[in-house]
Amino acid sequence: MYPLIISLIIPLLILGPFFPDLIVSLLSLVFLVYIVRKKQFYYFNNKPLIIFFIFCSYCILLSIFVAKDILLSFQSSLFYFRIGLFTCFIWFLIEKNKKILTYFYYTLVTCFSILVVDGYIQFFRGFNIIGLPAVHDRISSFFGSELIMGSYLSRLTPLLFALFVIKKKSKFEVNYIVILFILVDVLIYISGERAAFILLNLSTLFIIIFSHTYQKFRLVIFLIALVIITGLTFSSNKILKRMIIDPVSNMGLIGESKEKIIFSPDHDSLFKTAYKMFLDKPIFGHGPKMFRVMCSDKKYSTGVAPCMTHPHNFYVQLLAETGIIGFGFLFSALAYVLYCAYKQLRSIVLRQKRYLTDYQVCLLAGILITVWPLTTNGNFFNNWLMIVYSLPVGFYLHSIYGKNKKSVYF
Repeated sequence: MYPLIISLIIPLLILGPFFPDLIVSLLSLVFLVYIVRKKQFYYFNNKPLIIFFIFCSYCILLSIFVAKDILLSFQSSLFYFRIGLFTCFIWFLIEKNKKILTYFYYTLVTCFSILVVDGYIQFFRGFNIIGLPAVHDRISSFFGSELIMGSYLSRLTPLLFALFVIKKKSKFEVNYIVILFILVDVLIYISGERAAFILLNLSTLFIIIFSHTYQKFRLVIFLIALVIITGLTFSSNKILKRMIIDPVSNMGLIGESKEKIIFSPDHDSLFKTAYKMFLDKPIFGHGPKMFRVMCSDKKYSTGVAPCMTHPHNFYVQLLAETGIIGFGFLFSALAYVLYCAYKQLRSIVLRQKRYLTDYQVCLLAGILITVWPLTTNGNFFNNWLMIVYSLPVGFYLHSIYGKNKKSVYF
């Protein structure tokens, strides 16, 4: 029952954060009670989870002793540990019942297929199959006014590819996945979500460089998608403006402006405001969820749009809200991914046994785009985002620490 329930998170994420977060919270609580009763604490006895729980404790302390609005800050920090419990629960289920791999794979394939069909209908007709229109010429499918379809697809693509790698598949399935991934790559681009497209490229290049058996497979798909993307870009002024001209112009790389800015004037304002907040309290920051409270202070407010709920970059947000200590927790995750990439590259160059399997490479690609610093992000403490980010982590933890990690194929 649990493998089926947990796989339902994939389609429910399309509907919004409430139901996925409810499932994650309930399952995490059930799992915690089970672990305590059965005394199976070895699931928590590993460095990634220990570091994560220390980070959660640190955030709670910041909410109590540092935050200007304790109750508001607690909304982000108090139950954040459930994300770590959820990743352990995924690991636990893979060990106990491999059906979770099957359920996740087919649920992802189904959701991706539906979004592809609906997304292209909206692109060509202006509205999707249930009548939702494109928002400002942006493709969002069932996400409606929430322009996050590209984010959803780009962040779950590495997990789907990882499960594809370890699945026993027919020739029809292989051909279907080829077509599906080409269409997904192109759809992410025409959705107009520039950050999502950057992250898609990053995870794809990571897989191409560090995988072995599926290196050429992913490369061919990527190249075909790029050819289609190039054709669409130069045949549509809207796409060309959104994806090429606007970002280049906003950063001051073309035109009369000599001032170089970060991503856009709005992002530049948010980053500089957050940086001033960091300089004021560099060690501990102002507390989780406090950017939205402190950004209106004239002492920090900078530029044309200095105030939003978050500064649109994880690292900048953590510097402002949790200081250099909180920043260090996230940076350690990036350092770990880069260390694994180095070990994998070294094994490739020296023609030794691969440090990572193709399955692990794909999962690490999903983790990499979560901790990548050079792009815009949502709110680090956002429930929807954290659930999406946690999914590949659970599979990866099992691949590293699981008792039956060598027999993961399904």
